Amino acid sequence: MTEEKELVERLSVGDPAAFRELVEAYKKKMYFFALDMVGDPADAEDISQEVFLKAFRGVRTFKRDARLGSWLYRIAYNTSVDHLRRRPLTPEAMEDAVLDSGCDGFRELPPSDPARTAETRLLGVRVERALQNVSDRERTVFLLRHYGDLRLDEIAETMQISVGSVKSYLFRCLRKLRKEFSWPGTPRPLEVSDERL
Repeated sequence: MTEEKELVERLSVGDPAAFRELVEAYKKKMYFFALDMVGDPADAEDISQEVFLKAFRGVRTFKRDARLGSWLYRIAYNTSVDHLRRRPLTPEAMEDAVLDSGCDGFRELPPSDPARTAETRLLGVRVERALQNVSDRERTVFLLRHYGDLRLDEIAETMQISVGSVKSYLFRCLRKLRKEFSWPGTPRPLEVSDERL
């Protein structure tokens, strides 16, 4: 039995220590995914907490052949979408929240190299701004694939769409981002290729 399966089994019988392990393993990913979805640090904190409560209460519905991470992302996606439906967010508010939060998505910044940290933060802000020019679904597919590291079939299940639609949204998003980051004489940092799929 793998470590993840053991954790799920312990969660399913209400083990509090297993719940703490789950939160420790995924809290940053869930928080930063929610932040990228809703753009507000306080709301992202509330959403990430709600994700873990829903997971703990619904662990018996977890399919044992699925990945625990992809299941949590599905809960986070649905919870974030519900939040956005209740409280629409403008692109300007999203950008301000990202700049104020001092974070750049799921990546943790290396504290030992201030220059690299500043560069990474700047790139994160630029990517966040560029993502304002894509559709909500394109943005979500990009976040789940490149930050959440979900497979295409897991993204399809999370968003309740076909794998073909996932590929289409991902390609369109990457093309738009590549265009946004392209300028004369500079290599393109974001490439679209089947190898990433």
